[in-house]
Amino acid sequence: MSVPAQRRHGDAGAEPGALERRPALRPEVLLSPRMRRGPGCVHVVKDPASGKSFEVGPKEYFLMARLDGERTLAGIGEEYARHFGRALGEAHWRRLLGLLWERGLLVGAEPAAPAPAEPPPRPTLWKGKLRLVADASAATERLYRATGFALSARFLLPVLALVGVMETTVVLHAGGFVRDTGWLLSRPVPLLAVFSLLWVSTALHELAHGVVARHFGGTVGEIGLRWHLPMVFMYCEVGNYLYLRTRWAQVATAVAGTVMNLVFLLPFAALWAVLPAGDPVRTTVAGLLTLGTAQALVNLVPLPPLDGYRMLAHALGMADYATESRRFLRLLSARALRRGPGVGAYPRGVRIAYAAYGVGSVALVGGSGVGFVLLCHHFLADRYGVLAAVVPALLVAVLVAVTGPWARRGRAR
Repeated sequence: MSVPAQRRHGDAGAEPGALERRPALRPEVLLSPRMRRGPGCVHVVKDPASGKSFEVGPKEYFLMARLDGERTLAGIGEEYARHFGRALGEAHWRRLLGLLWERGLLVGAEPAAPAPAEPPPRPTLWKGKLRLVADASAATERLYRATGFALSARFLLPVLALVGVMETTVVLHAGGFVRDTGWLLSRPVPLLAVFSLLWVSTALHELAHGVVARHFGGTVGEIGLRWHLPMVFMYCEVGNYLYLRTRWAQVATAVAGTVMNLVFLLPFAALWAVLPAGDPVRTTVAGLLTLGTAQALVNLVPLPPLDGYRMLAHALGMADYATESRRFLRLLSARALRRGPGVGAYPRGVRIAYAAYGVGSVALVGGSGVGFVLLCHHFLADRYGVLAAVVPALLVAVLVAVTGPWARRGRAR
């Protein structure tokens, strides 16, 4: 097959001395860290100009990550041979560079045309979103310049120590905090004030994700309001979160929101400590501390789409951890019935990780549902009888049916 002249820049075998060329990926092309997907590993490559992305294996990533305009193809090939124990021929370079050239990922190639954007769903009274700033990246940059000092260890470690003291106090006085929260839940006016403060906490939660992502080189694409009545909340979309260079950067970005929720409570903990026992304000603040702590800690539960799930997946280097765990368990179950290829291709450690998450998530969801039903029955049985257990059980069943993986597959079809 003949190669057009404009492509010969990316064709390693098109002319003598081709292996001495020094091709380079366009600097804005994003490469993700390695992630486990099923029995193998992948990296995600994204072209921000077109918005298109695709996955490559470790070998392709090894080569692409070294196309920096300084190394020659011959030098990269020698590194590849030392690392993988196999020489790389010119035919391999022709295929790889030809593909990268066609996709517009190499310097000198025409960038791929942006994918036609689907029109966003029109917002309705019940559901939609609204951008709050025209340039979210610039807004985050200004916010980072103002607050970035808080990410230094010299500032952050003492603050985290104070958070630890606060949470220890809540645990040691759990009975009193629970009683004060029960009092708060029966008082509409102070309860509204507490919910308003918790809403502010969720807004700061989202902004914290953006600021920490910026600290590690990420960019924020949108900041706005999203509503799905009766819920209204802020959102902050980090455009290249998946492509932050290290797992630590991804985990830190994911946990930033929860840390912000807890730091937000510190002034109120100090207020609680100085107010006298029996003061209605102290009782209200105790309810705020209880509900705020619950809000923060629930977000650490390792179930999608919560931040705890993202933290676990990034810490383990897993892509689509929940989905791949379900796939692993299906393969394992099918093999038990002597059907399908089984899970022999999965490394031992990966089998443990997928099986543990799959079984653990089912136990967590089931246990949470049972606990919710038992709590409702305990507190409401005197008033509503058997309905205090039946109605919550039906609500849990509907929630699982609507949000479960089978529901998602049905919508996809």
